[in-house]
Amino acid sequence: MSDATLNAITQDPDDFAVQISDQVHSFIVSVAEVAKGDEPDSAVPYLLLEVSQLLLAGGRLGAHEDIVPDERYEPDVGPEADVDELRERLATLLDPVDVYSEVFDPYVPRSAPVACRISDDLADIITDLRHGMAHYRAGRVSEALWWWQFSYLSNWGPTASAALRALQSLVAHVRLDKPLDELDGLDTDSTAADEDGDGSLEAEAGEVMAAEIGVPLGLKNA
Repeated sequence: MSDATLNAITQDPDDFAVQISDQVHSFIVSVAEVAKGDEPDSAVPYLLLEVSQLLLAGGRLGAHEDIVPDERYEPDVGPEADVDELRERLATLLDPVDVYSEVFDPYVPRSAPVACRISDDLADIITDLRHGMAHYRAGRVSEALWWWQFSYLSNWGPTASAALRALQSLVAHVRLDKPLDELDGLDTDSTAADEDGDGSLEAEAGEVMAAEIGVPLGLKNA
């Protein structure tokens, strides 16, 4: 182990970098455990908790001043770890509530909802987080923090926020006894229009979405 790596690991536990890396590591490990499928009944609320905690780290990164890495060009971290198996396990575990509807950017006027998958979101988030963790474990702490901050703002932050809304909605539907069959004919914005101006594309997308998630957590008969 290099001196740089040792220094990165043995920093003051109250240090900002250590706290962020701990939250990132915890999320990566926890999602991998959920994906094993040993406790399917608790998967959704547990993922809700984990994504919420990760977004706390993201919020701290977003509120922090711009982090500048020590090196001008990002060092190579080697090949990215394959997340396809994790993605597939999560998709199987979360079926049939994996698909949800999301507006990509709430500040773009008349944005049409798009279909997303929680399993894709989690796998993509972990890809970003692992990339930063590779820098951190190599002792490049400023590079890791820069990457986590940049990718939080550009990718995994919006992705995690969307997944959190979906997971929170699922838990709310179960706890409030509101079966998702109420979403049949889903149209998230009745004023949004397609290219022909009649909103038919949004309505059609909503019907497809509802069909894919229409038997959630055993609350609606197939």
